[in-house]
Amino acid sequence: MTHLEQLPPWAAIIVALFVAIGATLTLLGGVGLVRLKSFYQRLHAPTLGYSYGTLLIILASMLLFSLSEKRPVVHELMIGIFIMITTPITLLMLGRAALRRDRDRKLGHDEVVPPRNRAEPPTEAETEDPQP
Repeated sequence: MTHLEQLPPWAAIIVALFVAIGATLTLLGGVGLVRLKSFYQRLHAPTLGYSYGTLLIILASMLLFSLSEKRPVVHELMIGIFIMITTPITLLMLGRAALRRDRDRKLGHDEVVPPRNRAEPPTEAETEDPQP
């Protein structure tokens, strides 16, 4: 690991702190997912834990490789942006689906979904061109 030996001590401390705090936040998000009681409480902990934990780990990775390669390394931002956008949106959609399910159950609605109205395909008589 020669690239880690070339890293300045101040940068190694910052990278270690970012990784430790990011891993702790991600772990707390996972623990919150297991320990919290209701479904709606379980939605909040992983969203914050995974998003911010991943952000700190990605910042640590960017700092480490930017300093060791002596050039800006920013391709990790694509991973971070994807995770920061998709995790909250996914959990928002899960929350909305659960809320609708709970409301329907409370109101006594059936779970039967009505069929979609689709246009009937034209019959053979309609598709044939009339010959003059």
